[in-house]
Amino acid sequence: MILKRVLILLIILVFTVGSVLAEDDISLDLEPSVTDMYTINNFLVYQPYKPKKNEKIFNEASIKINSVNPTVATNQAGGYLPGVRGTNQLVVYTGGYAIRTGTNEFGAEAIVEDNTVTELSGADSFIPKNGLVISGHGVAKNWINKNIKIGTKVYIDAVSNTLYVYTTSESYLFEASKKIDEARAMVDYYKASSADYDFTVPNEYIKEAQEYLKKAGHDIENSKEYSEKAIKSANTALKSVVPYKNNEFKGVWVRPTETSEREISNSVERIKKAGIDNIFIETYFHGRTIFPSKTMEKYGFVKQNEKFEGFDPLRAWIKYAHRNDIKVHIWFETFYVGIQRPEVNPGNILAVKPEWANKTKRNYNITAPTPSISEHNGFFIDPANPEVQDFLLELISEIIKEYKVDGINLDYIRYPQAVSVNEPNSWGYTDFARNEFKTIYGKDPVDIPIKDPLWLKWCEYRRNKITHFVSKVGALGREKGVYISAVIFPDRLSALTNKQQDWKSWSEKGYVNGFTPLFLTCNAKTLNALVTNVMKAKLPATDLFAGLFVTFMGGSEEDLIREIHETRKINANGVILFDYAHLDDRYIETLSKRVFNEKDDKSPTRLRRIETAVPAQTQVTKPVPQVQQKKKGWFFRKK
Repeated sequence: MILKRVLILLIILVFTVGSVLAEDDISLDLEPSVTDMYTINNFLVYQPYKPKKNEKIFNEASIKINSVNPTVATNQAGGYLPGVRGTNQLVVYTGGYAIRTGTNEFGAEAIVEDNTVTELSGADSFIPKNGLVISGHGVAKNWINKNIKIGTKVYIDAVSNTLYVYTTSESYLFEASKKIDEARAMVDYYKASSADYDFTVPNEYIKEAQEYLKKAGHDIENSKEYSEKAIKSANTALKSVVPYKNNEFKGVWVRPTETSEREISNSVERIKKAGIDNIFIETYFHGRTIFPSKTMEKYGFVKQNEKFEGFDPLRAWIKYAHRNDIKVHIWFETFYVGIQRPEVNPGNILAVKPEWANKTKRNYNITAPTPSISEHNGFFIDPANPEVQDFLLELISEIIKEYKVDGINLDYIRYPQAVSVNEPNSWGYTDFARNEFKTIYGKDPVDIPIKDPLWLKWCEYRRNKITHFVSKVGALGREKGVYISAVIFPDRLSALTNKQQDWKSWSEKGYVNGFTPLFLTCNAKTLNALVTNVMKAKLPATDLFAGLFVTFMGGSEEDLIREIHETRKINANGVILFDYAHLDDRYIETLSKRVFNEKDDKSPTRLRRIETAVPAQTQVTKPVPQVQQKKKGWFFRKK
């Protein structure tokens, strides 16, 4: 009894203190509880989901959440990784955490508004103010792909840190309705854009989808089957909405694997079938050329990638591409030389020229080259070293002289990615760069902390080295009549601080003809924001070809159409798909249906209509888990 009274008094005391603090607007400097952390911006998702009358649950799953709104302090497993999301982790980002999740392309994400999944994405998703983003990598990514779809209902038990998801009959109705609305909006956009726009076919599919959706709403037993038919019709409408556009650049990046002319001819024909008119053939990558290079041989490097010895695939690609009215750009990995360790690969560039290796401040006095941890432990060469620049310019000159190329696409035209913005992880601390900088400014960069005024000069020094090389390639392109483009990082601040890439100045000074930024997302909204930022920063004279990552990330065909649609709304000059290895037949079929098909863009394949009722399936409604009682004293680390 005594113990009971003590507990009652303690509870009363807690509530009294809480009331006083609330009334006087006083707050204790305590870390927020898990429930507080979750409910800052959203409440509905933290309430157990209660199915409506006659609502069926087709799939129910749960998973432990590894971290909510992760920071380096609260989620060490995420450490330096983008979005602070670790290997195989499931992470939740709530409204107010940031504008976007900041994650990389090796995951899956579900955007939740209130308690419903409204969009699926792959990376760096916008975080809704009235919801959250569920993000997973590895095992967690597979779980998301298996258990979450548009319309899935979400419940988070903040006490047990568990995520519950339910895919129900309402989920299917939600997705069908959403996709019908989307298709209709896209039709309206093109009708308003052009009086000649033919909307007959997409409208037929929209009407068909609406009929199925109506049946789904009335026939409870067969709601799922009719909803799926509505979704399929709406998806087909989406694929047939976006018309062919003249003078739009349609490209694809290609890492060649073919070792015969027949194989290359077949690949070119397949690319042509997709409606693609520009090929970016990876010619110099991992410190090797696909063609027998006199320049590589002159410097003592491997003359040609061993895979292609005795055969010149570059010449064959150009031959068959030009025969099919497809232009060829040289995809050139400028300062990146691959993942092969030089000590076990005597033909490696850094085995022959170890002094060319780029280094971090942390490893400036170590003989071995520094691998870039966040870039597959690959190695880079030093942009500040004039010997490096001379070699690369000579190699590009050889390609332009010996082959009838239409363009040069500079990739890895930057310093390695800094893991974090601090001196130990910063790049460029080579003997040449340190000595030259000290000669100019009187101080070794190794002795310059970020707070030193000379730090800005050190950053400027490195950026200027990259820009100087771009200017030389640009001049060569103008002289030879070859189009010069560059792969840039869309986030200008990140490009400047983490990669020393000042691409805006390249546009302002006219060093390049175009930019080919790669947008690592399947989400149209994220793409729109990223492309818009680049469009605002560059000059109108610099073309922008949006690099789309949908195929690499395994996004849907509809995702690809959505992203092409977004680039047209923003008036980008065209798109480039990454990459040919992931350009499955389903994508080619979608592209050739209308959006990339100049000859016939109005005849998508018709779907079979449902004329009779679908057989009913037995359904067992699953129980929703009960809310666990909140544990007292469990606090979350302050963010």
